[in-house]
Amino acid sequence: MVVAGRRSGEGRHRGVSFDVADDNAVATGVAEARDLLGGRIDILVNSAGVLSEAPVVEMTPKMWNQTLAVDLTGVFFVCRHVVAEMIERRWGRIINIASQLGIKGAPSMSHYVAAKAGVIGFTKSLALEVAEHNVLANVIAPGPIETAMVAGVSEEWKKAKMRELPLGRFGVVEEVAPSALLLASDPGGNLFVGQTLGPNSGDVMP
Repeated sequence: MVVAGRRSGEGRHRGVSFDVADDNAVATGVAEARDLLGGRIDILVNSAGVLSEAPVVEMTPKMWNQTLAVDLTGVFFVCRHVVAEMIERRWGRIINIASQLGIKGAPSMSHYVAAKAGVIGFTKSLALEVAEHNVLANVIAPGPIETAMVAGVSEEWKKAKMRELPLGRFGVVEEVAPSALLLASDPGGNLFVGQTLGPNSGDVMP
């Protein structure tokens, strides 16, 4: 988890490392992040993820369980430990990172697709629970982005995906971050409730 805060007009960024798939570790890590930020967390972005490839008939239970644990259950754990304080203060922004594949599916990535589709559904339900407290939960579902995680996918998959994209290229992180800034902003993000923003090179057009 990366936390950011401002004191005396000076920006501060610190890292807190923990396993999002371990509820006890999440509780400890969130408490540490809260202390670094002076006692409160106002904006939460869940972006931890793992990615691997295997057809369903070759996928091991370990691959399935690890992906669901990090990419979906981890989102639940972190939200569970942060949302209560946002409700109490009647302000908060939750931004969960999914994937356009959670909307359209992908061969050899059923575990990843299931997790990301779960993130979208989970966020909609959470949004309905907390919006009345001025806590807004939304999703960003990017297309393929030039990251270390995507770099680990096979070249065959990347070339095939590139051919599918109307824009003809993968995105970069700097093209996705402004979506998070929008959702976190006030008043810019104030009307987004349970929405899925799609910076995805045209791969999905809802």
